[in-house]
Amino acid sequence: MKILLVLAHPEPQSMNGALFTSAIETLQAAGHEVKTSDLYAMHFNPVSDSSNFTVLQNPSFFKQQQEELYATQNQSFSPEIEAEQQKVEWCDLMIWQFPLWWFSVPGILKGWVDRVFAMGRFYQSGRIYENGVFKEKKAMLSLTTGTDTPAYMKDGLQGDIYNILKPIHRGILTFTGFGVLQPHIVYGPVRMTPEMRDATLVGWRARLNNIFKENVIPVGGY
Repeated sequence: MKILLVLAHPEPQSMNGALFTSAIETLQAAGHEVKTSDLYAMHFNPVSDSSNFTVLQNPSFFKQQQEELYATQNQSFSPEIEAEQQKVEWCDLMIWQFPLWWFSVPGILKGWVDRVFAMGRFYQSGRIYENGVFKEKKAMLSLTTGTDTPAYMKDGLQGDIYNILKPIHRGILTFTGFGVLQPHIVYGPVRMTPEMRDATLVGWRARLNNIFKENVIPVGGY
């Protein structure tokens, strides 16, 4: 199968970096094709503006969705955006690896979505949710949190982790058609001992070895 791994963390030695590296090694060892987007290493520019395109339909007034439709019809996305779009279109499974920052993805990953998930190419009228462009694909969030598991329970300090992730799951992934897999959450890695860290990575590799046997979760219902 074909897997795209997107990493949004600036430190390769972090738990996110370790999960990312382990995923590459495990999936390739299992015979899967893997492509990556290490956004910090790529120095990916998260600012969405006219630089997304090589030419503009209306240079005097920038309207992003209008330009995305024009670029879809005229193959005029900038080379860096075209390359990322092709990776998403290529994969059977997309995994985002990131730390939970301010109850969401880091800005560099949000900017990647803003620039890459273009109207006309990744969604359009009548081609969203169950009829979405990527309805044959799956996606999974793999993330770390700053605090331990109890804080992210329904009655915890931060609230239900599934409610926190719902805008990402539904507003980005299922909106464009992806079937969403159960998120992989590593709670409070900063407090882990080396032994706990090693065990966490063993569990991650075990899950990845069976990832294509998993069923999607009902995002709209939780």
